[in-house]
Amino acid sequence: MESPSPAPRRVLLAKPRGYCAGVDRAVQTVELALDRYGAPIYVRKQIVHNTHVVKRLEERGAIFVDELDEVPDGAIVIFSAHGVAPTVHQEAAARGLKTIDATCPLVTKVHNEAKRFAAKDYDILLIGHAGHEEVEGTTGEAPDHIRLVDGLDGVDKVQVRNPDKVVWLSQTTLSVDETKETVARLRERFPNLIDPPSDDICYATSNRQAAVKRIAPQCELVLVVGSANSSNSKRLVEVAKAYGAKAAHLVDDASYIREEWLEGVTTVGLTSGASVPEELVQGVLKRLAESGFTDVEEVEAVEEHMRFALPYELRRDLRAVAK
Repeated sequence: MESPSPAPRRVLLAKPRGYCAGVDRAVQTVELALDRYGAPIYVRKQIVHNTHVVKRLEERGAIFVDELDEVPDGAIVIFSAHGVAPTVHQEAAARGLKTIDATCPLVTKVHNEAKRFAAKDYDILLIGHAGHEEVEGTTGEAPDHIRLVDGLDGVDKVQVRNPDKVVWLSQTTLSVDETKETVARLRERFPNLIDPPSDDICYATSNRQAAVKRIAPQCELVLVVGSANSSNSKRLVEVAKAYGAKAAHLVDDASYIREEWLEGVTTVGLTSGASVPEELVQGVLKRLAESGFTDVEEVEAVEEHMRFALPYELRRDLRAVAK
């Protein structure tokens, strides 16, 4: 009697995944700045939250610093995609630093909303993670008006001056579902809570979560390629578990995959955070193929076509060279 053939092992590859327009713009900014001005180029904080991207740019001559006091006078410094507070711009100007602002335009949108509502004397409930660079930058736009709400646990703690003059904003890389739940809870406390003019969670975060929601119910395991300090990547792990995956893990690259994760698994879901270059995903696919996961099906939730122009300062200098 013939033994039954083993169940086919497959990969459901989420689309969209990987680089978003803001990350692509930020990484290109550092690369083109190195080409245009030469090394070293200083970058305040990680340009994007991915260890491989940072290492590659360091090898080309980028120097990543935590604060501007680590940048020599007169040097060129790039601000990361996550944005900075106005005080950082002021310090750079006082130091005579040449700055290139690679803040994602969708983060800038949240900054502008914070300034607008603060000017109207609203209390701003900023939904986000304490200590995240994006939250620090947004808070810096209106520190006297912003109250941080760090998830559902922060709802009951927040205090406002006038419950009839409150608006909520959010970090761009949060869980869509958790943010909706947090807003609903806030509205129970503050029935007159105003919504932002448009959704603050960026299109790329929403789209990558939507793709994971499509594949997770069919997967025993979901792998999310991304670094541990990447907020949007960590949210993808949470979404995968919430939508039916029996297990989900964050991996920086293929070397992080443990063989025991694959035991008894027939379907692996695979995606990557918005700061992850595609070659890291391809490396994971190669690793999975070595364990018999050779059938790869791409599952597209939504098409993406977003592109952002390079920062003005860099475009200006590149045009000057081209003339």
